[in-house]
Amino acid sequence: MTMRGMRQKLWSLGLIIVFFIGWELFCLITGMSDLILPRPSQIAETLVDRFPALWPHILQTLGTTMAGFALGVGLGVVLGAIIGVSKVAYDTAYPLLVGFSSIPKVAVVPIFVLWFGSGTVPAVLTALSICFFPIVVNIATGLATTEPELEDVLKALGASKMDILWNVGLPRTMPFFFASLKVAVSYAFVGAVLAETVASNRGIGNVMMSASSNFNVPLVFACLFILAALGVILYVIFSLIEARVTGWATRKNDLFAT
Repeated sequence: MTMRGMRQKLWSLGLIIVFFIGWELFCLITGMSDLILPRPSQIAETLVDRFPALWPHILQTLGTTMAGFALGVGLGVVLGAIIGVSKVAYDTAYPLLVGFSSIPKVAVVPIFVLWFGSGTVPAVLTALSICFFPIVVNIATGLATTEPELEDVLKALGASKMDILWNVGLPRTMPFFFASLKVAVSYAFVGAVLAETVASNRGIGNVMMSASSNFNVPLVFACLFILAALGVILYVIFSLIEARVTGWATRKNDLFAT
């Protein structure tokens, strides 16, 4: 990392620290009740004290999220590939997918509970249903942006549609695919926690519901911080994988670079 990049990282870290210091001072100066907005120090204390008890719930939420995310990725890649290469599939499936994605997932959870009972399965299915759509859209978009001229040249050289899809179409979708993964993993957490608040006796979502019913607001915020940390960690992991796999498609993102 260059000195300029290091300075930018330090500035970002400094601004984050300033944000939490300002939050702490605001609560102290205004005498804000922890029933409304707890101080960061209270949240950190609660997180440290309750972490052993929260750990099984963290593993439950993480496992549920990743299971739904993995299924959503598989389903999204298959549907995206079909929609991206077939005009008939696009005209048929795309309106249905848009309609399904427009349904608030909180309205779908009771149906999953009715079909499969309360527990892990509704949370996995909710995570799947909320995260696969960005993957479908990005895969289909990546395939649809393959230049017709390139396809014509490959066909003239004797390449089949499957050869074009496997050797040209899918590699060109990788930047789109990894961009959708970083969005989808956040959506998967939303779906899993949403289902846990409605139909589960384990998981961070269930802990948040129990804490809010007991007016334990610091614990609610501690759970939110845990979810944020898990989301950031997974985002960074996929960003690192993206840099390794699609480095050829990465351009400078520093608008002030000369």
